Amino acid sequence: MKKWVIIPVLLFSVTCGRKEPEINFTAARATEYFNSIDSICRNDNGKLWGVNIAGPVMFVDRPTRRIFASQPDKEGLLKMKDGVFQGIFPRERIIENAPVEYGGEIYAMIPLPRQDDRYRIITQAVSALFRRYLKSKSFEPERYFIHNWDEKSSRVWLKLEYKALRKALESDYDQLTNYLRDAVIFRSARREQIKGSQADENRLEKYNGLSLFTSVVLCNESEEKASTRMTESLDFFYSFPSFSRSAGTILGAVYGYLLYRNGFDLKSILLNKSGLDSAVISYFRLEMPEISRDVAGSLAIVYDVDAIYKEEAGRMADIRERVRRQLSKFTEKPVLTLELESPNFDFEPEDIRPLDTLGTIYNALRVSDNWGKLTVEKGGCLLTNNLKTIRLGAKTLKESKNHIYGDGWQLILNGNWKVVREDDNYLLRKTSF
Repeated sequence: MKKWVIIPVLLFSVTCGRKEPEINFTAARATEYFNSIDSICRNDNGKLWGVNIAGPVMFVDRPTRRIFASQPDKEGLLKMKDGVFQGIFPRERIIENAPVEYGGEIYAMIPLPRQDDRYRIITQAVSALFRRYLKSKSFEPERYFIHNWDEKSSRVWLKLEYKALRKALESDYDQLTNYLRDAVIFRSARREQIKGSQADENRLEKYNGLSLFTSVVLCNESEEKASTRMTESLDFFYSFPSFSRSAGTILGAVYGYLLYRNGFDLKSILLNKSGLDSAVISYFRLEMPEISRDVAGSLAIVYDVDAIYKEEAGRMADIRERVRRQLSKFTEKPVLTLELESPNFDFEPEDIRPLDTLGTIYNALRVSDNWGKLTVEKGGCLLTNNLKTIRLGAKTLKESKNHIYGDGWQLILNGNWKVVREDDNYLLRKTSF
């Protein structure tokens, strides 16, 4: 069975309007970050997860693909320079915020942002270290997306759940259980209506959600600051036009944080198949209705469901306008069509725009597959909902050996693949086996 891997790069900080200076990353700056990350892990020293999650860290500058690593690889590919291990990350590989293998070593990789945002860099490093630990335990999701989370009814239930969780974050213990019960009722109502994805949701919430939770808890020196960051993150994720690749992250983080803040040992459930919501129901002794939808409808009024319906109506209007303005770019000839086999994706989840059943426009996307590597930097591409096809505008397509260029995108092909013209469009074809 083919395994499709999607690694969203999730932004854990909510920044204000003030622009930070453009990044000018150096070995000295890398050393400062390595020391800060080591200090964070030493201060925790396994208290959170029963193991110190410290490990090899690798910063990579996307434009130059330059590597700054805290430790050497096992094959000697990285060379010591100015106090850190440096090299060039292969151009055919995806740069992603995830655990990656390089030179026989597993690194926590952090793509350097365009602006030097310390909190973002540190939290992404800690998140990647936590996922590196999960990888060592063979705990990874089968899927990194839940498509039904973008359906209108799911989005309404999810937003109601978000609102209840926000109140839970800001409440004292006496009110906490009421808001948690409301949140879980909204979740249960959604699952009663749309079945079949619960196991994927549970695993995704632990893998991505608890990585965000870990970074917030370890990278903030007080509970007050951690709570503020978690609330800011919840508001940030609430605004996303697509939930299919992001809802699991924020839901897992908030449920994990509320359990942890009230004394629950998350280590006890990390690697099993149970959901965080099950732990919430049991630990807080929530009394749940036999059928949640019977109760959820009246509860929704308390959380201003009419405002949510208006938000979703606005979202659908935006989708219709986007279809009118943008779809022609990916349907009018000439178009380059890429068939996906075993893809790895890297993208910013707040930078995608769904087109309902037609697919999703990614304004920026990086994909590696058996045929090579695609980088979309501007202008976007259309990815079908079944993750089997990417369409790119090809009016300005140019070829130079194994490099294919278009307006805002470039494709680097492996040796046994080529682009062929068929009628007025372009397709990828394998030339040998």
